[in-house]
Amino acid sequence: MPKEHIRLPQYLKKGLIDTEQTKIIRHILKSNCLNTVCEAARCPNKAECYSHKTATFLILGNNCTRDCRFCNIKCATPEPINNNEPLKIAEAVKELGLEYLVITSVTRDDLKDGGANHFARVIREVKRNTSNVKVEVLTPDFKGNTSNIDIIIQAKPDVFNHNIETVPSLYAKARPQADYKRSLNFLKYIKNNSQILTKTGLMVGLGETKEELIKVFQDLNKIQCDIVTIGQYIAPSKEHLPVIKYYEPQEYEELSKLAQEIGIKHTFFSPLARSSYKAFEVFNHN
Repeated sequence: MPKEHIRLPQYLKKGLIDTEQTKIIRHILKSNCLNTVCEAARCPNKAECYSHKTATFLILGNNCTRDCRFCNIKCATPEPINNNEPLKIAEAVKELGLEYLVITSVTRDDLKDGGANHFARVIREVKRNTSNVKVEVLTPDFKGNTSNIDIIIQAKPDVFNHNIETVPSLYAKARPQADYKRSLNFLKYIKNNSQILTKTGLMVGLGETKEELIKVFQDLNKIQCDIVTIGQYIAPSKEHLPVIKYYEPQEYEELSKLAQEIGIKHTFFSPLARSSYKAFEVFNHN
């Protein structure tokens, strides 16, 4: 049986950073009534990102229609769509002087379009308001509906990110309402129908094997996914899936080498890597 009380290694601990810049971004987000995944998902990199005047905006509310056992965002009845959100985000981006931002959302299976039109409105409003900004979207799978994927493609984000999250054998345990092949096909569809960079992310430490990770790398290479990130899974609470293993820093280097040997061009594998962490740097190295 897995041990649920494995101590968090020192290299995964981050000190608190509270500067004038972190106070500025909190004030701007609060004054515009905006959500960030940094807060909702208890991201360990929150303070660092805030100190660099950047954040990942969480749209379509704080309540998710799916109940993934690794995620800290709550599954509950979703809130009504805030039609002022695209403009508020655009204003915040301009006020913060951002050159790159990530837009993500909770999963909204209750909506016919899964929230795709709202994503598109945010992208267009941000780009209309700040012409030189780069926009990355990190979206749910829209149940594989390609019409909804097209809505976002037509809004022309610079990076289209959809997370695989884990290996196929762990889907039933970690994300039972998702499907591995559906997510692969999602990324493949973007690549086949646009010039937009594709990106995906995985967590490690849930009980996957190296052989399973290699198979995922092979699958991602076949669909020509441009950017792949991997970071350590950290359980948000005792009610979430337990950590089976904490990977050592050198193991990320080994996995990155394996992925690149398989053919993946751009990797960002490190203990505290998250899908949107240092997204601007990853984009610039592409």
